[in-house]
Amino acid sequence: MTQYAEVIGDPIAQSKSPAIHGYWIEKLGLEADYRACHVRPDGLANYFAARREDENWRGCNITMPHKQAAIGFLDRLEIGAELIGAVNTVAVRRRAEKVALLGSNTDMAGFLEPLEAELAKSHLFRMARVLGTGGAARAVVAALAEHGFTVVLAGRNPDKAAALLKEIDPEGEHHAVDLAHFADGTDFAFDDREGCLDLVVNASPLGMAGQPPLLFDHSHVPPGAIIYDIVTHPIDTPLLVEARARGFRTLDGLNMLIGQAAKAFERFFGVAPPREDCDAELRRLLTS
Repeated sequence: MTQYAEVIGDPIAQSKSPAIHGYWIEKLGLEADYRACHVRPDGLANYFAARREDENWRGCNITMPHKQAAIGFLDRLEIGAELIGAVNTVAVRRRAEKVALLGSNTDMAGFLEPLEAELAKSHLFRMARVLGTGGAARAVVAALAEHGFTVVLAGRNPDKAAALLKEIDPEGEHHAVDLAHFADGTDFAFDDREGCLDLVVNASPLGMAGQPPLLFDHSHVPPGAIIYDIVTHPIDTPLLVEARARGFRTLDGLNMLIGQAAKAFERFFGVAPPREDCDAELRRLLTS
């Protein structure tokens, strides 16, 4: 039988992970498969119980809404996943009759990958406005806090946002606000941003196909900021379209998706995926 990995979520039809992993599998000529599996919240226990017994299963990626709930069915967490409190990758380790499910979070590395050139520079100040308080947002906040950002975290429940900030970076000088704060325009006069690195990150599902729109007024964006939307369906979200029209630099969700998938692929199949010469072709495949 062929070894395989998969992505689980609810819903799952929109996932681009099978196309990404399938592309790499074909390029490397591996005898392997990568699938999408629809798992509802009440089916998580049965899913992991069944996969533990499947010797061909190499693990899974996890998308909404299971990134936190899945932790209860795993044996160990990597340090990053423990800090974030959410997993997006589960790898299986089999030794004799012992089976261990290891949870990790590759979202953090995937999110940071397209920012590496900026982060290599020195800045007087780094600030990020992050929208969302779910599993992906936890990884984004942890990544930004680790790189010296002051985070303004916006959620529909500001208390939840405040608790998330305290849990992930209790020593940081961060701020929690209501998501509605960014829906209306502001006449705030931004100070001189020379030498500063400003980000606006949509780490929520708002703006995704089938989800409510993201209500965000671009008057809240400092001059020179980078707008980063991790939504991947559609790739070109209304947030990014308007940001480009206003002259801001933008990053789409494929950056994070491909970056985190590469880390997961190596955990599943024991080999790094082809990146340097293949990312452009992969992007064309995913957007065609």
